[in-house]
Parts: sequence; C-alpha cells; structure tokens
Amino acid sequence: MREVTDVSAPVTCCAPLVREPLGQEDAEKLAVTLKALADPARLRLLSIVAASADQEACVCDLIEPVGLSQPTVSHHLKVLTEAGFLTRSKRGTWAYYRLVPTALEDVAAVLVTA
Repeated sequence: MREVTDVSAPVTCCAPLVREPLGQEDAEKLAVTLKALADPARLRLLSIVAASADQEACVCDLIEPVGLSQPTVSHHLKVLTEAGFLTRSKRGTWAYYRLVPTALEDVAAVLVTA
C-alpha cells in the first residue's frame, strides 16, 4: 500500500532567517536576544547555569567563577532573564536562576539552515 503525503502540511526546510525576510518586530526581538548573548560574561554565566545541577544556580555561586562584583553579575543575569534565557526565583536573601528549557534551541532554530 502506498503512503499518502499530506501536501497541505507546511514544509520546513530552512531557518526562518533565510526562508524569508524578517519583519520589523521579529528583527527587534531577535536583536534583543542576540544582544543578550553578545557579551562574554553573560555567555559564561549562561553556560555555568546550564551546566549546574538541575540547570539552576544561586547568584552567590556565580560571582567567583566570572570574577565580577555581585551588582555586575546581577545586572548580567537580569539581561539574560529579560531576554528569556533564564527565570528567577527568590529564596530568602538570594536569587536563583534557572535555564529556560528551550531558550537556546529557539535561537538556534532561527539561525541554523538545514
């Protein structure tokens, strides 16, 4: 028996960036996302959180590895949170940051062509 192909289903062959031009709103959102990643300290912080147990880390554990002051680390974490890469929860006096499960994959999907 022949397999029937649904021709009405969308075919995804390419990343959105090369499939068609980005609209203004999509370009602005992508720029904010990429800008958040375009900093060595933020990339390191994101990778430390991602590599931590349960992909979560306390801000208190992130200061020493990057060699920056607590206010600077908190600022970078705020940028990553606003860009959708991390979520923040408060426990006592400390803030804990967790990697948003699909955040990195979502950015990669826009950029990767296949």
